Amino acid sequence: MKTEVIKRHISDSLKSLRRNGWMSVAAVSAVTVTLLLVGIFMAILFNGNRISQQVENDVQVRVYVDRNVNQKKKDKLRKELKDLSSVTKVTYRSKSTELNTIVSGYGSQWKMFKGDENPLNDVFIVETKSPSATMRIAKKAAKLDNVSDASYGGRTARKLFKYVDGVRNWGLGFTVLLLFLAVFLISNTIRITILSRREEIGVMRLVGATNSYIRWPFLLEGAWTGLLGSIIPMVFVDIAYKVAYNAMNISEASNGFSLYPVMPFLVWIDLLLAVIGIVIGAIGSVVSMRRFLKI
Repeated sequence: MKTEVIKRHISDSLKSLRRNGWMSVAAVSAVTVTLLLVGIFMAILFNGNRISQQVENDVQVRVYVDRNVNQKKKDKLRKELKDLSSVTKVTYRSKSTELNTIVSGYGSQWKMFKGDENPLNDVFIVETKSPSATMRIAKKAAKLDNVSDASYGGRTARKLFKYVDGVRNWGLGFTVLLLFLAVFLISNTIRITILSRREEIGVMRLVGATNSYIRWPFLLEGAWTGLLGSIIPMVFVDIAYKVAYNAMNISEASNGFSLYPVMPFLVWIDLLLAVIGIVIGAIGSVVSMRRFLKI
C-alpha cells in the first residue's frame, strides 16, 4: 500500500471520529471502563500468582512454641527439630523479636503490645532442604511437645491460589460482558459512519475502488477508538501500581515476598492494554462492516 493511500486512510478515520461526536465518546468511554478493569485484574492476577509461587517455594517452617514454656523445654524442642530428616537449620526468634518485626513493617501502633501484653509466641524457624519437605516437617513438628502450631508456605499458597482463582473467574466473566458492550458500541459508531457515507462509498465503487480500500478507514477508526480508550486505564494502572508497590516494599523485608518490579512490568501491562483496545476496536469495525457494508 502506497504512503499516500495510508495517509488518506488515517486522515479519513480521524475525521470520522470527530464527525460522529458523542457516539465516538461513548465508544471510547466503554473501552476505557473495560480496559480499566482488565488492567486492574491483570495486575492483581499476575502478582497474586507470583506471591503464591514465592510462598509455595518457601523452604521454611514456622514452629510456634506454647506460651510460658521454660528455657529447658525450648532447648529440648530445638534439638528435636534439628534431628528431623531434611532439616538444615533451626533458628530461634523470641516473641519480642517477632513483635519488633511487625512494628518495623506495619507501624508503631503495634508497640502497645510490648512486654506482658505481647500476644505472640516464640518461634523456631526451621529450614528444609527443599520445598517438598516442608509439609512433612510441619506435620511432624506439630506433634512434638510444647508446640502450639506449625505453618509452612504451601498451606498459605493454596489459600492464595483459591482467592486468585475466585478473582479470576468473577473478573473474567464481568470483563467479557464489558468487552461485548465495548464491541457493540464501536460497531454502532462505525455503522453510523457507513450510513452517513453511503453516497461517497457508492461513488468510490463506480470509479473502481477495491473492497479493501473502502474497508480500511473504518477498520482504522475502530482501532483508533480502542487505542484512545486505553490511554486513561494505562495512566491509572501505572499510578496505582506504583503506590501499591511502594507500600508493599515497607513490609517486604519482614515477609520475604514481593510484587513484580515496576519496570518492565508496567511496560508489558501498558502494551497489553493498548493491544486489547486496538483488537476490540478492530473487531467492532469488522462486525459493523459485515452487517452494514455489503461489498
